[in-house]
Amino acid sequence: MGFRPLHDRVVVKRIQEDAKTAGGIIIPDTAQEKPQEGEVIAVGPGALNDKGTRTALDVKAGDRVLFGKWSGTEVKVDGQDLLIMKESDIMGVIEAPAKSKKAA
Repeated sequence: MGFRPLHDRVVVKRIQEDAKTAGGIIIPDTAQEKPQEGEVIAVGPGALNDKGTRTALDVKAGDRVLFGKWSGTEVKVDGQDLLIMKESDIMGVIEAPAKSKKAA
């Protein structure tokens, strides 16, 4: 990707949800809500604090995140629809469920 975010900004690619309901009904694009889940593509180096040092971000490239419905600015980079938002617009990181160990 030919884009590097600055400060505490994060580049997110929306993860598309299924266009079908549980009953098999296909939902047209015009009736679908934009997903509020995405994958972090790139992160900035962090914001500068009052002392002039960088504050590291809590998210990293590859994280699956949840964000607000109206968060970020939509842009098109290299033909991909992406969102650029501040880290504070991200509500949380979706972590993979822990694998349970079977007792032998």
